Amino acid sequence: MVIGVGNPMRGDDAAGLDVAAALRGEPGIEVRQHAGEGLDLIAIWEGAGAVLLVDTVRSGAPPGTLHRFDISDGPLPSRLRRQAGHAVSVATAIELARTLGRLPAKVVVYGVEGERFETGSAPSAAVQAAIEPLADAVRSEARALIAVEPRIRRC
Repeated sequence: MVIGVGNPMRGDDAAGLDVAAALRGEPGIEVRQHAGEGLDLIAIWEGAGAVLLVDTVRSGAPPGTLHRFDISDGPLPSRLRRQAGHAVSVATAIELARTLGRLPAKVVVYGVEGERFETGSAPSAAVQAAIEPLADAVRSEARALIAVEPRIRRC
């Protein structure tokens, strides 16, 4: 399952939603767009063996920088745990799901470094240019996971 996370009204924060839109219709890949609270992710990924989350991040890297973190066995790096306008951040939802035993066996977070997050702002050129390469990376990993997903089991 691919889940694109973001807010379409906050410039670069829509990048995860844009990647999910680019992947719609890919054979064998369940794609979701999520513009709500981070806590809702626990219900969205229920029953999935593998999840690829796509979101915009702020770590201090240049805008448009792509990040990939396999968080199946550990949390997101602390520099990426931000609220992003949600009552419960994506990182907090992930760790709550891990504590409750409701985290899928395989979770990978893809992020694109954002620049503009103000309400009503347009996406930056750097993030717009990163959407296609990010979608390609997520597509490639999703296809690889399809080949091994029957072997991914929750313990």
